[in-house]
Amino acid sequence: MKAWTMQKRLRTRSVNGTLALGEMITELLPAPKLVVLRGDLGAGKTTLVKGMAAALGAPVDEVTSPTFTLVHEYRGRKTRLIHLDLYRLEREEEIEGLGLWEMADAPDALVMVEWGDKFASVMERADAEIAMEQGEVENERLLMVQWR
Repeated sequence: MKAWTMQKRLRTRSVNGTLALGEMITELLPAPKLVVLRGDLGAGKTTLVKGMAAALGAPVDEVTSPTFTLVHEYRGRKTRLIHLDLYRLEREEEIEGLGLWEMADAPDALVMVEWGDKFASVMERADAEIAMEQGEVENERLLMVQWR
C-alpha cells in the first residue's frame, strides 16, 4: 500500500463541531476522491458525512447510515456525495458488483467508504483515510485525516 504523504489531526467536542469538521474536510479533500472512513459504532461517521453534505449543498436531512442498503448517494450543487458501508461484504468480487470503482472514477464524486480497510484493493485505490474515535469526554471525537 502506498504511504500517506500528508496528515492532519482534528478534534471536536460536540455534534455541531463534527458537522463543521465535515464541512471543512470537503475543502481539504475535494472531489474526485475515494476516502476510507474508519471508526467504531457511534464514532460519528454519519454525522461527519452530514457536515460534508451540507458543504456540498446536498439534503442533510436525508443522510443516514448505509449499513443495510450499502450505498447512499446525495446530489450536491456540483458534487455527488456517495456514502458506502462494506461491513457486510466478505469478498473482493462483491465490491465490483456494487460499482465502487466506477463511482471512484467519476469526476464529480466524493466517495466515503466505511469498512473499506477490510479490503486491500480499496486501501490501494484510496486517496485518503479518516479515522475517528471517541475522546475522553462524551461528545469529544478525535480524527486523523491522512491523504496523498
